This record gives sequence, structure tokens and C-alpha cells, in this order.
Amino acid sequence: MMRLLVVEDDPTISEPLVVGLTREGFDVDLAVTGAAALAAPPAEMVLLDLGLPDLDGRVVCQELRRRSSVPIIVVSARGDEIDRVMLLELGADDYVVKPFGFRELVARIRAVLRRTEAGADKGPIEVVTTYAGLGVDRRTRKVSFEDQAVSLTPKEYELLIELASDPGAIFTREHLIENVWDENWWGSTKTLDVHIASLRKKLTPHLIETVRGVGFRLRGPED
Repeated sequence: MMRLLVVEDDPTISEPLVVGLTREGFDVDLAVTGAAALAAPPAEMVLLDLGLPDLDGRVVCQELRRRSSVPIIVVSARGDEIDRVMLLELGADDYVVKPFGFRELVARIRAVLRRTEAGADKGPIEVVTTYAGLGVDRRTRKVSFEDQAVSLTPKEYELLIELASDPGAIFTREHLIENVWDENWWGSTKTLDVHIASLRKKLTPHLIETVRGVGFRLRGPED
């Protein structure tokens, strides 16, 4: 059974959620504080509420991501776009706004798990140099630029890998959203622009080219 960690302090939400997820075949642990979440045994998926009584959910999300690549779905009543983009930057994999339908939540859990498993199935790949100075090791998920290690969030890494899969090719915005996030992504596509801007800042501004009205491409060796 796959172990899920539910981090939620409201029993009117956590109790039926734990019962429902258990019926779906998951092994569910419950943490009602941020401290308890950080002290909990390793899980294969985390459902994280932002409004915790002791720690800000953002802090918990960032610390969980620093420790591991465990998939994180944030569940919160804070539905504004700034929160969504910020949490994706901190390393969350998806965001569900309260009130939510249980079936929708289960669908999102399974979608995130499918993407995670698909990435793991690719197996070891040697270091791939996609552009002068850029090195990507898919085996260890390490990225370097001009011999300097570059720290990327999970989504930044996945976006770079998608662009690097065919240097010089143009990827439409729709393709990147569907393949890096989810074919049923419901949020603003501005999150793609945020991640592109972050990659440019961490690597070099001219590495990723905007093709107006179409999408983006990683400049190839011939550029």
C-alpha cells in the first residue's frame, strides 16, 4: 500500500479525508501540525494544508522539498494565483483549493503519482550536454552551468529536461504545460513564464529563447 501523509489540523476535513483515502487503498498517516509533519516517517506522497497552527505551510513545503523529492500536493483555502506560483516555486507538485471534491483530489493524487513513476521509469542516463556550458545528469538530477552546480526546483528541472530533450526545437506553451505539469492543468499558464524566468536567472538569460506566439526553445549548439 502506498503511504500518504495528510497534514491537516481541521478534524472536519482530516477525518473523512483519511477514511476516504484509506478506502481508495492508501496507507494514510495524519499530522495536525507542521512540526509533526516534519517528524513523520517518510511517505510516498504528502497532502499539505497551508493553515497550520504552528508553522506556515510554505515553510513546511520548503523543508520537505529540501529533504527529499516526495510529491507534494498543497490543499488550502488560499486560492489566489500568487500562492499557486509561489508554492510551485517552493517545490509543490500540485495545488487543490478548498472546498474540493474528493474524486477530484484522488484524480490529482493519481496524476502526480503517474508523472513521478514515469520519470523514474526512464532509468539511468549519462550526463547530457545540451548547450555549451550546460550539463544535465538525469541519473542524479544534477544540473551545472559553466562548471558551477545549479540548484533547481523539481518543476524547473522537469521543464529544463523537456526543453533539453530536443535542443533547438520549438515547444509550444500547451505542450510544456501538458508534459511538465498535467494535461488537465487548471491553473494560469503564467506559472510557465515564472519558471522560464527562473531558469534564465539561474542559468543565463539567452539560453532559453521565446518564440513569440508559439512557445520556447533551448538554443541548440549551432546557435
